[in-house]
Amino acid sequence: MKLAVLVLEDGTVLEGHAFGAEADAVFELVFNTSMTGYQEILTDPSYRGQGVLFTVSHIGNVGINPEDDESAKPQVSAAVIRSLSPVVSNWRSGLSLSDWLGQNNVPGISGVDTRWLTRKLRDGGTQKAVLSTKGTPAEKLLAMVREWPGLDGRDMVKEVSCQETYHWVDDAGSKWVEQKNEGKRIREKSLSIVAYDFGIKENILRHLSSYGANVTVVPADTTAKEVLALKPDGIFLSNGPGDPAGLPYAVEAVSGLIESGLPVFGICLGHQLIGRALGADTYRLKFGHHSGNHPVQHLSSGKVLITAQNHNYCVSAGDLDSDEVEITYKSLNDDSLEGLRLKNKPVFSVQFHPESAPGPHDAHDIFGEFIGAVRNRMNNG
Repeated sequence: MKLAVLVLEDGTVLEGHAFGAEADAVFELVFNTSMTGYQEILTDPSYRGQGVLFTVSHIGNVGINPEDDESAKPQVSAAVIRSLSPVVSNWRSGLSLSDWLGQNNVPGISGVDTRWLTRKLRDGGTQKAVLSTKGTPAEKLLAMVREWPGLDGRDMVKEVSCQETYHWVDDAGSKWVEQKNEGKRIREKSLSIVAYDFGIKENILRHLSSYGANVTVVPADTTAKEVLALKPDGIFLSNGPGDPAGLPYAVEAVSGLIESGLPVFGICLGHQLIGRALGADTYRLKFGHHSGNHPVQHLSSGKVLITAQNHNYCVSAGDLDSDEVEITYKSLNDDSLEGLRLKNKPVFSVQFHPESAPGPHDAHDIFGEFIGAVRNRMNNG
């Protein structure tokens, strides 16, 4: 196998076996502790500009199939793993992980001590990194990664958002998401949801449509005025990559949508944008939350959910006005803010991913809360 070289910004050099594309890639290295779902992780647009270090030791055994994509292609800059499966064994597989990454110009490295590297990132924090699978010398790679500006303050959403408005058509959602019994009744009322695409995952769209909603997806730079002209019954703000501080146009739009009085629901980046629209700052976490096993607590009930998460930034809870905003969820790992709602408007958000692709299903019902808020406003004018 060909040699691959991974260089961190602190000068650490790791060698391993190359797979995927023959390329040089510079990125922010984060670790993901999910045990399954590598295809969903690699196609999650929230990873744009990042390389994923998988803590699970064996990757690639079920290959790749189009039904499990969360977007049209892999969104990561690189994959870092302990062991690449030499055999693909799944009846749905269309090609191997290595071939798929190669077709999409994404390099990978295997044979890395991922346990040691994960501990390094946990202790020291997220680092910039560069991976070469084409023989670039380590000295040149180190210079590349130290010159790279990183993700703070950058607008990464423009690289993943759709360019034109479209209507979501659920081709295969019924295979993965239970169709709700009330769906037919809601569709008869022509319930309409406008979803902002900041890097939206397909399983989010499946969940929204599973309630019978007609979902229209709009580009990230769509103004509040343009969305309200579509006369939606509710508005969804999606997940997405990068630093929310780099999206002032989105914060402006969210502010206008909050003032409209329509039900608004945000996930991940959408949650952070709501926080910033309410006057809160956002800050970088030491090593982020990336996995399918994060416990969060619903503060009013005490109930604990195991959740899927993927973010490097967090809303500062102390900046929120307690007379206006209720904090609904907190992380049981680090006490960071995981959810909020407005006390006088049908606006709420969560930092975690209730669509669970991949991940546990504990938080699925949060989509139902949003649809319930939309129905309530429709019924009460």
